[in-house]
Amino acid sequence: MTQEHIDFLAIGDIVIDTFIRLKDAEVHCNIDNENCMLSMRFGDKIPYESVKVISAVGNAPNASICAARLGLSSAIMTHVGNDDFGKSCITTLEENNVRSNYVTIENGKVTNHHYVLSFQAERTILIKHENYAYNLSEQIGNTIPTWVYFSSVGEDSMQYHADIAAWVKKNNIKMAFQPGTFQISLGVEKLKDVYKATEIFFCNVEEAQSVLHSDSRDVKELMRKIHDLGPNIVCITDGPDGAYAYDSYNDEYWFHPIYPDPQPPVERTGAGDSFSSTFTVALGHGKSVAEALSWGPINSMNVVQYVGAQEGLLTREGLEEFLKNAPEYYQPKKI
Repeated sequence: MTQEHIDFLAIGDIVIDTFIRLKDAEVHCNIDNENCMLSMRFGDKIPYESVKVISAVGNAPNASICAARLGLSSAIMTHVGNDDFGKSCITTLEENNVRSNYVTIENGKVTNHHYVLSFQAERTILIKHENYAYNLSEQIGNTIPTWVYFSSVGEDSMQYHADIAAWVKKNNIKMAFQPGTFQISLGVEKLKDVYKATEIFFCNVEEAQSVLHSDSRDVKELMRKIHDLGPNIVCITDGPDGAYAYDSYNDEYWFHPIYPDPQPPVERTGAGDSFSSTFTVALGHGKSVAEALSWGPINSMNVVQYVGAQEGLLTREGLEEFLKNAPEYYQPKKI
């Protein structure tokens, strides 16, 4: 593999998402509107409203397409099966100006396929990750990207995590780490080298509590404790209540409100990915942490106006137009 310049290399599993919009279901929550459960009749034929199949999605693919639309040279390191879904994923990446030469096609394997049960503006995702042969040295060659965006991979990947951490540290690569469910469940100790190699860490409040085994909802406390694990910049999102960042270089804590929705969200898949990847891309363009916090919520707002995680991803021109027309309160605030 020849040397090439890459601003942004996303690493993580790619999937096919089949969105099934339900029309005959119920949601039951506790008194605090938490621990909500999707309920449908069992042992019955249940009509659905619509179905839509979207190729090349997942935390890392979403981030790679976001970076390409916002003007960085972008690639993805991932695995697909030698099947029609794998070919569809590669075609979709290339159509979105994401370099696919780091995609490994594995014979005898199938491409990851998830099913998204969408009801009102929320969704439940049925997931399954195939066991791929993760091998960093075979995949990367001698290419050294400026940024790595590392996210969800399958369970047979412990050595892969260690290799990525060692590689980014050795080559002074800036890494954004947005852990998937499996990576959070592994615990900090097993991924301590990854945390120490991380430039920016992304999660939501509940995920931060899980990482730290904490009941606290004090976001400043959560960010400081995650920083102590290694990341230089920590971002924690809190849904409609906004987003927070800790910049250890300047010892500054920031809060940013969400961008107002032009209309009720259609579907929330990809809101977190779009925030995290847009924030990372902003730093890649030389923006400050405070400026990056203003970029992220705009893409999140636009993504949830569409089905799927990618259709609403903005170009830089489109994002800056929203920023120019933002309400007066849409500003980062030190806390």
